[in-house]
Amino acid sequence: MSAVQPQTAAAPGRARASAAQGPGAGAQPRTLRIGCASGFYGDRLAAFGELVDAGVDVVVGDYLAELTMLILARQKAKDPAAGFAKSFLAQVTGAMSRLAETGTRVVANAGGMNPAALAAAIAEAAAQAGIDLPVAFVDGDDLTTRAGELSLGEPLAANAYLGGFGIARALAEGAQVVVTGRVTDASLVTGPAAWFHGWERTDYDALAGAMAAGHVIECGMQATGGNFSFFTEIADLIRPGFPIAEVAADGSSIIAKPAHTSGAVTVETVLSQLLYEVAGARYPGPDATLRLDSIRLEAAGPDRVRICGVRGEAPPPDLKVSVNELGGFRQELTFFLTGLDIEAKAALVRAQFAAGLAAAGLPEPAELEWELSRTDRSDAATQEQATARLRLIARDRDPQAVGRAFANTCVEFALGSIPGFFMAAPPGEASVYGRFRAGSVPQDAPAHTVHAPDGSTAPIAPPPEFRPLAATPADTSHPAVEAPGSPVTAPAPVPAGPQAAGDAGTDPRDAPPTPRRAARRCRSARSSALAAATRAAARTSACGPARRTHGRCCAMS
Repeated sequence: MSAVQPQTAAAPGRARASAAQGPGAGAQPRTLRIGCASGFYGDRLAAFGELVDAGVDVVVGDYLAELTMLILARQKAKDPAAGFAKSFLAQVTGAMSRLAETGTRVVANAGGMNPAALAAAIAEAAAQAGIDLPVAFVDGDDLTTRAGELSLGEPLAANAYLGGFGIARALAEGAQVVVTGRVTDASLVTGPAAWFHGWERTDYDALAGAMAAGHVIECGMQATGGNFSFFTEIADLIRPGFPIAEVAADGSSIIAKPAHTSGAVTVETVLSQLLYEVAGARYPGPDATLRLDSIRLEAAGPDRVRICGVRGEAPPPDLKVSVNELGGFRQELTFFLTGLDIEAKAALVRAQFAAGLAAAGLPEPAELEWELSRTDRSDAATQEQATARLRLIARDRDPQAVGRAFANTCVEFALGSIPGFFMAAPPGEASVYGRFRAGSVPQDAPAHTVHAPDGSTAPIAPPPEFRPLAATPADTSHPAVEAPGSPVTAPAPVPAGPQAAGDAGTDPRDAPPTPRRAARRCRSARSSALAAATRAAARTSACGPARRTHGRCCAMS
């Protein structure tokens, strides 16, 4: 018996929302089209409607960076009804009629620190509009009140990264909109895929394939050309489309974007995002561990890249926890130094500031950092071009130690200091700053719970088995890129960007997309932990015969 009832293709329009009824007789499996409308809290608002209009089955959105959890926790502390991403509420309410018409499902972690409040707000808006929009929410990630017993300290917020089976259960219960608190970014894809295809908890290869797709689209436009080292090769990057993952029953997928949108989906843009925020060949998640060294990428047409051959393993026994705490208070002062003798001017400002603190009887903060940025140039045409920046950053647990009196020190010597003394802003009070650290708890620590549209609740059990993480040969062995016996020569100095991206300083506009050049990119676009784990595949991939045109097929093994 499947862990989640499998789904089949539904008729257009509202009928699609009834897919929780299960497959019809003789139904054929199809891919599930999932579009990501947000890579962070503040992403393009219009992307949500764009993906609904593109006809995807599910719109997902990631709104929760680590800093965002701190912000939402502070908001909830001030107002118990707050603590979620308000922009998501605006997106859903703005597209509510269209959602009712199409039956498009929506899954987002926009619930933040208060998924119950967000779900209630969406349900209320739908009721006021006279629209039937079943809403569910998933919680249990918030461990803040239990932080002490779980050895997580005394944070402002502590949230476990939950998996996707709570989302899958919510969809199976008939929800059209599912909001969560902290889940892994990839869970926004694994959850709907597990629901749609009826995967078991031990279907690790399929789950890992969906994890790969989720990892690619989680950051939105980064999969379609954003933050891409070779952005000059993309013909139109003015307003990139948001990515779509077409997830098949075996977990393989095709990454695409809506037609007639800017940006590009290529093997290289997908590979760059796959290697974003990874630390080794084993990429752990709450439901499975993805073997990055098993992935095959293949061009599947214009703006279409296939991800296949993915292998998965049982997940690790622990869950990662996002721990946010108040780090203290911070003061930042910026001095502009113009013209000649920049180093001497910086030295005088620093000495005068130290003397002023001592004369006023003010203590030196716990952390005091000076940084001189030589943004000036000789023979400058404007004052801006002739100006360097001296920045002072001070931190302390005591707000008074870095408060207004501390900042006023620089004003008191302004007329007796360097020629042309001026600052970026007048002195002000200290600002609070947060600090993030990662913790961990056993998989069974969170009370992972689904709250269905009808008000019922259901617990989500931990995975049935675990596998501790261990290094792979890709993590410990760094095979040479060149053939054995090739002479080794010292590289010529080149700009850091092209070198890091694997292009050895060559202007991409001047170099043809040869197989060797493309292969070099695939080898070089990697994390330090994976080292030489990427390969340009002039070989057969698990997707079928490798396409060797321009070296655009890459194997991550």
